[in-house]
Amino acid sequence: MQHYSVLDLSPIPEGSTAADALANTLDLARHAEGLGYHRFWLAEHHNMLGIASAATSIVIGHVAAGTRSIRVGAGGIMLPNHAPLVIAEQFGTLATLFPGRIDLGLGRAPGTDQGTARALRRHMEANDSFPQDVVELMEYFGDMPENAPIRAIPGAGTHVPVWILGSSLYGAQLAAYLGLPYAFASHFAPAMLSDAAATYRQTFRPSAYLARPYFMMAAGVFAAETDAEARYLKTSQQQAFARLRLGTPGKLPRPVDDITAVVPAPYLAAAEQALSCSATGSRATVERELRALIAEYQPDELLVTAMIHDPVARKNSFRIAAEVLAGIVAERQAA
Repeated sequence: MQHYSVLDLSPIPEGSTAADALANTLDLARHAEGLGYHRFWLAEHHNMLGIASAATSIVIGHVAAGTRSIRVGAGGIMLPNHAPLVIAEQFGTLATLFPGRIDLGLGRAPGTDQGTARALRRHMEANDSFPQDVVELMEYFGDMPENAPIRAIPGAGTHVPVWILGSSLYGAQLAAYLGLPYAFASHFAPAMLSDAAATYRQTFRPSAYLARPYFMMAAGVFAAETDAEARYLKTSQQQAFARLRLGTPGKLPRPVDDITAVVPAPYLAAAEQALSCSATGSRATVERELRALIAEYQPDELLVTAMIHDPVARKNSFRIAAEVLAGIVAERQAA
């Protein structure tokens, strides 16, 4: 494993506002930069009361302006919600303002419910133009001739690194075919992780963008001084997942002492399955669980995330994770 990075959804905790969430995101990014994290990614979601990163490119610019060296990017932009040229202009502008620091991860889900997708003017067509849109977008970042009829300005010549994101074999196959790096959303949809990683690695075709496969997996980390405290922190995300399934989403809930008292057993089981690619506990427990995940899936990079209600506890969790992961990376580089 070469790097460890952060995925932040800019959560809005109960009792807080979107302004608080965005301030916490910048504070966390600065914290992550000091801890040696390689990237800080934000994700596009819409009409979600508990997530403040809907205007993802704007938040990326805010974070990049407030940090110095950490890579900042999208994990990801839901490309079917947008015209490729618009995203090329947005990320071309970001890359022009912050050279060598901007990443663009692309997904094909709407990042919301169908009603909101229609409000985004997304055409819910049976045919899938995502692969063609990805290719078109990358062309806008390339060295286009000055007399090209359509150019991204800024954008042309910036060569913004493009990633394919996914939680199924589709994204793995597309990333392999195009010769792009691939990130798997195992932090909430781990079911196809093994198959997707194998498919990507086995069918990868070297390209002008990437000579060999580069696979990143995501994992939740809930780290604290004790196992009990970490399990307590995790109850916020367990509740949020259950409420989403129950059709009652909201802000990130406060943690509770007894999760079984507030989440029905079937929904708690579903949450545990969705969040199974995670590490929860004290430093020793988190290290053991992260080592097991890394040993099993052999990622080139680990993207860690944590939906923790208290911003101070969230920063502490990322600190513990960074200390553990720095040791693992150092061991592997020395081997």
